Amino acid sequence: MDNEELALQGKVWITVGGQQLGGSDRVALLAAVAQYGSITQAAKAVKLSYKAAWDAIEAMNNLAGEPLVERVAGGKGGGGTRLTRRGAQLVDNFHKIELEHRRFIEHLSRQSHALADDFLLIQTMKMKTSARNHFAGTVSAIKPGAVNDEVTIDIVGGQRIVAIITHESTASLGIAVGADAFALVKASSVIVATQAEGARLSARNQLKGVVSRLVPGAVNADVSIALPGGGTIGATVTLESCAALALEEGMEATALFKASSVIVGVPG
Repeated sequence: MDNEELALQGKVWITVGGQQLGGSDRVALLAAVAQYGSITQAAKAVKLSYKAAWDAIEAMNNLAGEPLVERVAGGKGGGGTRLTRRGAQLVDNFHKIELEHRRFIEHLSRQSHALADDFLLIQTMKMKTSARNHFAGTVSAIKPGAVNDEVTIDIVGGQRIVAIITHESTASLGIAVGADAFALVKASSVIVATQAEGARLSARNQLKGVVSRLVPGAVNADVSIALPGGGTIGATVTLESCAALALEEGMEATALFKASSVIVGVPG
């Protein structure tokens, strides 16, 4: 390594409340949507599956607090997909920041000859989770119980998610009213209802919206419900249930899940 030139490298990531909104890969997906006007074509361009592309877009919409991508109805081709004004602004600003970041890294690399043989390695710990639904928000209420606490987190669009966690978890996570937090909900824990108005249900969390995506599989269907304000919640529903509910894109639906099914976390 004595004869090799030391060079520095780095990547730009956007975070919201400590959670990763995305980096160059996700911005490339947004740029491809703007270019092709189609999720299918954009996914192919950045070498993602259709589902992975939609999952990434929905995650970005949730963390951004407003839609970055929207569907366009009608037209000669039957409609398509485009970036919202906020989405286009994000792509443009990211490219500007990335350019300045590259210049900064190049400047540091030119100074690398003055560095000693010892290197300081900085590693960023990334949280990985199997939970499909990830909502960033703010703790608005904590109700202590005999054993567990009831924690309310305000998320995008004025929606609220209620979670039941232990006293120990509340203390160890430093959860307090006004603090940033996020809620994780597995898609398999979400029940989809189409006529929940007026019904008395034990599920504390009832998020109303519109079915924005319905992807059938061999046994189950992947259902996405767009929430007011730009959020999206995903559910895994059997094909039999989809048929019984006559689920289709554009129809109103409610996502139901118990407070005990919510995992609460805080930014590191």
